[in-house]
Amino acid sequence: MRLEDKIVKLKKEMVGYNVQTAVDAKHHLIVAHEVTNVGHDRTQLANMAMQAKEALDTDALSVVADRGYFKSEEILACEDAGIETYLPKPQTSGNLAKGQYGKRDFIYIPEDDEYECPAGERLIHRLSTEEKGKTIHRYWSSACGRCAIKSQCTTGKHRRVSRWEHEAVVDAVQTRLDREPERMRARRETVEHPFGTIKSWMGSTHFLTKSLGRVSTEMSLHVLAYNMKRMMNILGTKTLIEAIRA
Repeated sequence: MRLEDKIVKLKKEMVGYNVQTAVDAKHHLIVAHEVTNVGHDRTQLANMAMQAKEALDTDALSVVADRGYFKSEEILACEDAGIETYLPKPQTSGNLAKGQYGKRDFIYIPEDDEYECPAGERLIHRLSTEEKGKTIHRYWSSACGRCAIKSQCTTGKHRRVSRWEHEAVVDAVQTRLDREPERMRARRETVEHPFGTIKSWMGSTHFLTKSLGRVSTEMSLHVLAYNMKRMMNILGTKTLIEAIRA
């Protein structure tokens, strides 16, 4: 009798928690926080920005985040809520990896709804499609076949450029950041400060509790302690106690 070894492949999953915070740039106070068990930040921009806006009770708010939060729908949601966002756009173009021109090398001409390519030709709007609930416009030029720099651009018949129907909102974010690049430095000096302090208090260890609800409570206690200590440093203990009693 022949015996066959049976190999069982087990899917390895890591259980962890992702702490989101919104920090006031002036006083470094945590104005909003949330614990999730989602391993990325791409769906958290609008959520945290709106929580911060509500907590601060303000009509105008500027939010700075790193590229891990970049998602076009989140940026649009912030725009619709009157929240001005600053965050860099990830460069994920496969053409750039090949040493070819990327989308950023194609200039959009809004009045004509066309793109101008590095060779000076125009890519015109050819068609529109629905992809994952988003309306995407496609642009290309009929001049690609005779272009002298085609090899630096595409290996296909035409170089096609895609544009989301609300991409003007995304373009505005990059324009703001280009004008004020110091915002990213200020972000590092602001949001990383509370994390560093709390981790120091915790001893750079794991949460002491398990399950999302318990970990959320544990983090809330850390945030309360952090904010209380910050307020003592800013106002003084006596003034803070008076403000709390009032």
